[in-house]
Amino acid sequence: MKLLTKLVFQGPQGIRQGSRRLNLYGGYNVPLAANPFNSWAKVLDCGDVPVTSYDPAWAIQQIEEGHNSVLMREPATNAGVPGLSKQGKTFPRVITMGGDHSITLPLLRNTWRPHVFGGAPSKVASINHGTYFYHAAMEGLLKNDTNIHAGIRTTLSGLSDYDNDGYVGFEIVEAREIDTIGIDGIIKKIHNRVGKNSPVYLSIDIDSIDPAFAPGTGTPETGGWSTREIRTIIRGLEGINLAAADIVEVAPAYDTNAELTTMAAADVLYEVMTLMVKEGPMSLSPKDQAKQDI
Repeated sequence: MKLLTKLVFQGPQGIRQGSRRLNLYGGYNVPLAANPFNSWAKVLDCGDVPVTSYDPAWAIQQIEEGHNSVLMREPATNAGVPGLSKQGKTFPRVITMGGDHSITLPLLRNTWRPHVFGGAPSKVASINHGTYFYHAAMEGLLKNDTNIHAGIRTTLSGLSDYDNDGYVGFEIVEAREIDTIGIDGIIKKIHNRVGKNSPVYLSIDIDSIDPAFAPGTGTPETGGWSTREIRTIIRGLEGINLAAADIVEVAPAYDTNAELTTMAAADVLYEVMTLMVKEGPMSLSPKDQAKQDI
């Protein structure tokens, strides 16, 4: 199986810079006891998806088409085994970087076949970094009893704002809960919610990290997790069925001269990549199982 990294929008250029320290010979992840750059996986940078900056609807279509072209690449494992993709076949694992968080919607559309459970896409609400999960829910791309938002914090117009998350099937874990239940408690909540069998799409907004550690984002909010805390939480997700992921909302223009945000984003991506490698290929043909040379 090939492990693919696909990049869109300007943020990923910064993440590329932030990942300069990560390489084959210095990539061993001590807590997870694995090196994602020296394993069964082939890590490929598939470049940028060209998009228009002035037409969100058209940009989302461009992202969906670009993502689909990556998924059409034949994995090193048995591509004939039925899988979760829209075409019903096994697909490469893809980590996407951005950029605006609305890119998650077209990625979800292509990652697996939707099971529509009612409703229809809104023709009124615009698709942006604050509404993509609503549209995903209306399109039947989300399983209502396994979704979770972690690291939530901000002022609200009222408690009813949380009802919107519940409406589209999300459990909420507030960032401040780490002070009472600790990192292990956060990890346990996530595991209990998503389970181990259903495919999981992990979307990481860089602003879940406190701006003291990652200021380069469009919507910074104090009271977030530290880089150490979020990396530990991600490592704690070992064992979930991680199908794909994204790391988004990285805005290098707002970063420090020391490139703290892009470095943090690259490190978070490295943790996700290591999880995927430890989980192993999504499917193995008998030939591949015999060779174990993938």
